[in-house]
Amino acid sequence: MNAAGRLGVYGAGVAVAFAGAFGIGALVIPDSVVASWQDAASEEHTDGGHGAAEEDIMTTPTAVPGTAISASGYLLAPVTAPTTTGEAGELSFRILGADGEPLTAYETSHEKDLHLIVVRTDGSEFRHVHPTLDEATGTWSTPWTWERAGTYRVYADFAPDVDGAPGAVTLGRSVEVAGDFTPAPATAARARDTVDGFDVTIDGDLTAGASSELTLTITRDGEPVTMLEPYLGAFGHLVALRDGDLAYLHVHADGDEPEPGDTAGPAITFFAEAPTAGRFFLYLDFQVDGQVHTATFVLDAAPGDGSAASHDGH
Repeated sequence: MNAAGRLGVYGAGVAVAFAGAFGIGALVIPDSVVASWQDAASEEHTDGGHGAAEEDIMTTPTAVPGTAISASGYLLAPVTAPTTTGEAGELSFRILGADGEPLTAYETSHEKDLHLIVVRTDGSEFRHVHPTLDEATGTWSTPWTWERAGTYRVYADFAPDVDGAPGAVTLGRSVEVAGDFTPAPATAARARDTVDGFDVTIDGDLTAGASSELTLTITRDGEPVTMLEPYLGAFGHLVALRDGDLAYLHVHADGDEPEPGDTAGPAITFFAEAPTAGRFFLYLDFQVDGQVHTATFVLDAAPGDGSAASHDGH
């Protein structure tokens, strides 16, 4: 069944709302500031009391998604990973609750319990993977090799499955990777990318404080691709990062949630609301013939009038 034209109920739950996510201002907490949190969190707490780690986590101001290691009572513990390029190993981490104990109960969101996003701070080397949880230790892990040196941002995007949970939480940490460092070329705005033989274009403009419709169209050899397959509960999966602080937004395509066997294309639509004027990196994951491909774009959000428009009540 081809669902290329189906838009509606599913989109109401996943329309982009940058302004709500970013409106409280950017707060970046250096990893060194909370190094002691992890040490304190690993200590045994007294019955009925709260340790220093809990107090720090709970009193830290809520941060812009992805720009801090702590938010909503949860802490992304230090990330263990290979330290140099070309070294095969494992990337692992834990999510700690306010009591310093690892979180082991997660709600399934977009078909996964946790989404791991890794990107170099210049916007290159983007990866979106789904690690495995060891429920006995609360450790998430996945095989890992760095291809290029530099500073990377590691994001954990998840929803705790506990009483009083805050809903979706996105935490981030920086990881340094040694090796011969080659800066990426200066980023220029681009609304087209070619990946694995697919040409992908974005039509639409970002305007700060206003809902912006973005339509991504996929072709191959000049022909429209109409066999887009469901991937993580949608026909496309978009991650957007703000240049400068890498503030994070994780969304899906507008439209009804596809059923198994549905296909769509060549167009996927998103509704995006940029919090500020400036440059944004966008990464589109889409699936064809069982293979996931990632197209990368850079869009500039124009200044708006400060009023946030809505799309059909989103």
